Amino acid sequence: MVDGVTLTMGVAGSKLEKALGDHFPEGERYFGLENFGNTCYCNSVLQALYFCVPFREQLVEYYSNNKSQGDGDENLLTCLAELFTQISSQKKKTGVIAPKRFVQRLRKENDVFRGFMHQDAHEFLNFLLNHLVDILEKESHKAKNQALANGPSNGQVNGVKQEPMVTWVHKNFQGILTNETRCLRCETVTARDETFLDLSLDIEQNSSITSCLKNFSSTETLNAEDKFFCDKCCSLQEAQKRMKIKKPPRILVIHLKRFKFMEQLNRHKKLSYRVVFPLELKLSNTMEAADSEYSLFAVVVHVGSGPNHGHYVSLVKSHNHWLFFDDENVEMIDESAIQTFFGSAQEYSNNTDHGYILFYESIGADKY
Repeated sequence: MVDGVTLTMGVAGSKLEKALGDHFPEGERYFGLENFGNTCYCNSVLQALYFCVPFREQLVEYYSNNKSQGDGDENLLTCLAELFTQISSQKKKTGVIAPKRFVQRLRKENDVFRGFMHQDAHEFLNFLLNHLVDILEKESHKAKNQALANGPSNGQVNGVKQEPMVTWVHKNFQGILTNETRCLRCETVTARDETFLDLSLDIEQNSSITSCLKNFSSTETLNAEDKFFCDKCCSLQEAQKRMKIKKPPRILVIHLKRFKFMEQLNRHKKLSYRVVFPLELKLSNTMEAADSEYSLFAVVVHVGSGPNHGHYVSLVKSHNHWLFFDDENVEMIDESAIQTFFGSAQEYSNNTDHGYILFYESIGADKY
């Protein structure tokens, strides 16, 4: 067993096996993750990513191709790939794994996560995906430089700007937004594309993901002090601005902005608003004619009344079963129970378990 990974098998594990019985998916593993002092933010996101199957498969393949490198080249990517490989290759179907090496590396890479304070799961997810991209890009550039040093340039023309590298992290999570601005004087439309790995949405009481997405793409008028400089008119003009999803990602990650800074309180407050997130989601405001359809497969839930304390758990769909991951504990839950994580219709409620990060997979996405 790799150093830093311990295994236990408890009552919860055997209970889960008993609950699934003959329906336990062939080759699948359901392991809880040990908490190393307020690392639930990390554990909940890792479970959601583990059950993003194409991403998991790429990591396991990466580990298989790079495991001979040794500890000298250890980084966050190798630690994550090692962890996912450890889980997927267990002989037992259920149990608990201690992701010690990954957590140690995370704390070494980013001092935000170095202490034992409560951290934000979305901030961790954002850091992790971007950091993995950085590592893959550096490895690609290193391999290209070595290839150039060892032989001819293979027809490369000096001075030609290279296209940005598209890693398998991009292929899974990256989408493209288009920021359109229309001058109201000359009707010229200026469009600027930008990439995203997740969408952060403002939320309102008693709303839905569909309405939040609609508000995200709603038209905003730029006037008074916010006028737009139109290149064609060569002057500041009133304009209309909107953000649209130009190219939807394979895995759509939606972050609900539940923590809002309240100036009168001089602190962040958690919004416990009821926001309905469907099991099946259609993106109808893309630039393409056809709708993009998605299926929900994971939810990271924040439990607690504020941003600086509380707990994170995750709900995961695997082989048509829904599972509840709470650090070391793994249980089966009914699909109907997901509704309890929508939020509260009242300002104050005893229920503090709210959906915070949603993971949707594109229906019918081609495997690459």
